[in-house]
Amino acid sequence: MTSLDKPTEDTEDTAGDARAVTEAALFEAFGGVRGMVETVLPGLLFVTIFTINKDLHWSAIAALAVSLALVVVRLVMKDTVKHAFSGVFGVAFGVVFAMMTGNAKDFYLPGMLYTLGLGLAYIITTLCGVPLIGLILGPVFKENLSWRTRNPGRKKAYAKASYAWGLILLAKCAILFPLYWWADTTQLGWVLIALKIPPFLLAVYLTWVFLAKAPAPIDVFAEMEAEERAEKERKAARAEEHGEATAARHRREV
Repeated sequence: MTSLDKPTEDTEDTAGDARAVTEAALFEAFGGVRGMVETVLPGLLFVTIFTINKDLHWSAIAALAVSLALVVVRLVMKDTVKHAFSGVFGVAFGVVFAMMTGNAKDFYLPGMLYTLGLGLAYIITTLCGVPLIGLILGPVFKENLSWRTRNPGRKKAYAKASYAWGLILLAKCAILFPLYWWADTTQLGWVLIALKIPPFLLAVYLTWVFLAKAPAPIDVFAEMEAEERAEKERKAARAEEHGEATAARHRREV
């Protein structure tokens, strides 16, 4: 191995570490496989039961029940419940809408409106210079908002990722909303289920690609801890100097 090989290997190792850290952070932020299951299962149960018996009440009750069961399982396992709770709220809103209108298709309407609003939020926040994906992932990477002013390369990556999320979600809405008006409940439900995972995986993959190539995040928590340690050391040094000065005066007086 020559000396010229070592920097290349070091660079490759650093890039590999960055990709691994990015992958782990995305997995944590978006819930991984389990989060996807918790997102899909209630809607899948609703459309399956409704396809079989056309009973809105039983379909809605089953979807809500499985959402609550997923939360209970996470609580028993002492795991984070944020993804399961978001599923419960989404299903609950859908059940309320469908029960109020008596139209089974309205079970999907709150989630569709949420998707539309989220897609617009990704685009608008990026145009305003504060890409939403950066706000979501900043705390996960322990960088908070340092990327806005101190890490322009990372801000650019967050902007690209946010545009990707926004365009993918808006494309999904462009398919679903016409179906809401023209298709029946069963057709809309199965198309919606089919569009749950693939667009999400595409958005996560693109986010991983953009961030893996971006500069490393600035760990602001480590910086604060380092500053606190430095401040303690300065205080200890001043106290020691003060003690030595006091001792010197005492010797002179004696």
